[in-house]
Amino acid sequence: MITLKNVTLRRGAKVLLDGATVTINPGEKVGLVGRNGAGKSSLFALFNGNLHEDGGEYYIPTQWRMGQVAQDMPETDQSATDFVVDGDVNLLAAQQEVTAAEATEDYDRMAHAYMALQDAGAHDAPARAQALIQGLGFKTTELDKPVNSFSGGWRMRLQLARALMCPSDLLLLDEPTNHLDLDALVWLEAWLKRYEGTMIVISHDREFLDAVTNVTLHIDAGKLVRYGGNYSKFEDMRAEQMELQQNAFAKQQDKIAHLQKFIARFKAKASKAKQAQSRVKALDRMEKIAPLLSEADFTFEFKEPANLPNPMLSMSGVSFGYPPPEDAPAGTPPTVIVRNVSKSVLAGQRIGILGANGQGKSTVVKTIARDLKPISGEITEGKGLNIGYFAQQELDVLRPADTPLEHMIRLVKDMTAAGKIIGQQTREQDLRSFLGTFNFGGDMVKQPVGSMSGGEKARLVLCMIVWQRPNLLLLDEPTNHLDLATREALAMALNEFEGTVMLVSHDRALLRSVCDEFWMVSHGGVEPFDGDLDDYQRYLLDEAKRQREAIKEASSAAAKAERKAQAEAAAAAKLRHKPAPSGSLKRKLADLEARMATLQAEGTQLEGHLCQSPPPADFANQGKRLKAVNEELQTLEEQWLAVSSEMEAL
Repeated sequence: MITLKNVTLRRGAKVLLDGATVTINPGEKVGLVGRNGAGKSSLFALFNGNLHEDGGEYYIPTQWRMGQVAQDMPETDQSATDFVVDGDVNLLAAQQEVTAAEATEDYDRMAHAYMALQDAGAHDAPARAQALIQGLGFKTTELDKPVNSFSGGWRMRLQLARALMCPSDLLLLDEPTNHLDLDALVWLEAWLKRYEGTMIVISHDREFLDAVTNVTLHIDAGKLVRYGGNYSKFEDMRAEQMELQQNAFAKQQDKIAHLQKFIARFKAKASKAKQAQSRVKALDRMEKIAPLLSEADFTFEFKEPANLPNPMLSMSGVSFGYPPPEDAPAGTPPTVIVRNVSKSVLAGQRIGILGANGQGKSTVVKTIARDLKPISGEITEGKGLNIGYFAQQELDVLRPADTPLEHMIRLVKDMTAAGKIIGQQTREQDLRSFLGTFNFGGDMVKQPVGSMSGGEKARLVLCMIVWQRPNLLLLDEPTNHLDLATREALAMALNEFEGTVMLVSHDRALLRSVCDEFWMVSHGGVEPFDGDLDDYQRYLLDEAKRQREAIKEASSAAAKAERKAQAEAAAAAKLRHKPAPSGSLKRKLADLEARMATLQAEGTQLEGHLCQSPPPADFANQGKRLKAVNEELQTLEEQWLAVSSEMEAL
């Protein structure tokens, strides 16, 4: 088990944990929560050995194997499969030991090395790695692509797959869902539910925490408070504790006021001096209950739109996709992803856009947002349509050297030039006040954006969108960098928004609370999805299972077809050059079958000897012989197929 006893942990001059005590038992699935800056990532650094406690006692079993997602962006030409396979450190060490043992010709060492390699699962490692990669949203055609060919978000998925590939007793996951679509998130939940070790996860996705954790650790005011149950149960118990603490504090304040009033009234009277002094001592002995200092709530609201066109927009026979690259040869057609969509978006609709990874959700949103042009068809916008667009890569659009105030001033200039100012206050002091409502107060309005956290950047983008007073909100994964409090604030603001919302998100709590209808983007089209999110999760799991079975059948059929084609080609080549008499072919076929039978018998005998744990030298020799037998059998089978095809042709 992991134990912390009166642990003090600092980062620089800041004390993050002050006398923290907690125990984590083997096999528990722990959600680590707390406000931004409370010390969650620093506690992870203590667990993985990158930080050491500044005081108290910390213990973690030395024999525990640890798995965690590397935070660096991988730069390698390795294939995706090989990169993930190398995450299995046990297998990697076993392979290196086999190579070293074979170089020494030490039979005892070689025997142990082969056994360790077998125990590490070398025979099915690529298959296990590819199952993880495909579960996280990669296509079959991408399994052998180099890691460097993927974008940053996809490389981080490969880092996650690499961490899951590593056998571990303790798994540390810091925001594992940030780069995942809903289909990959559903798969990850199912995988983590089967994980048998101890897991500690930091996440701002409440439904994910509810699904995969059974203990919650809350970092609060430098202490670690343990709650039995998932995040929702933690919230309920925390609310009860806060209410009890507030009531106890109020009662104590009444008692203190009564004692102080008695002391002030009678301390000067000789007849009451002893009683007054007794009250003073009682006041000094009283263990003070701290007032409730709850984490600062963050709320905001979307201003009432200046107008609400209805319909907001209409799509007629629209195809969505991407134009050909600039350096493409003349006449190269555009890439079409979603075809022939005819739909209207009405005032007040709350639309959740669903679909598996790569089906075109973001492409549809980008086209409606005017970032892409329709490949064909027509989008007719309502008069006065004002779009507020939060893109997945919106944080990259911010200028790192500029401050929040400079971003707002530039936004005012751009909207003024475009004639889109609709009653907003544009003075610098007004902009400062507006930034303050999004927790950009004091010196933060002049802090370079590049030095801010992802959550602060996301809040700034939301601030800029709200200031524009849109009537149609297009939100593509807006919660990736938001903490739980800001996600709650966003959900409340969207529910009170009087305009139209179109939302792509893997945050199921946000989708449930905001959307009242869903569009499904799949198989090149857009259709209404009649079920709820639970139905959609079942659909995703069934779809993933169907795809795995289809891939397995296709690869098996392709392998058979390839072997048959090779055999037919070999037979045809022999026929062209020197037709053999059928009697000669029959004798050759009989010889092959006899040799194959002999080898099969020898292989069975060798496997039986190996199962009886022979001496190391015999184990190594018999292992080598079994490998040679299997390779010769494979060659003879191919020859047998070729001869059989040749006989059929004759």
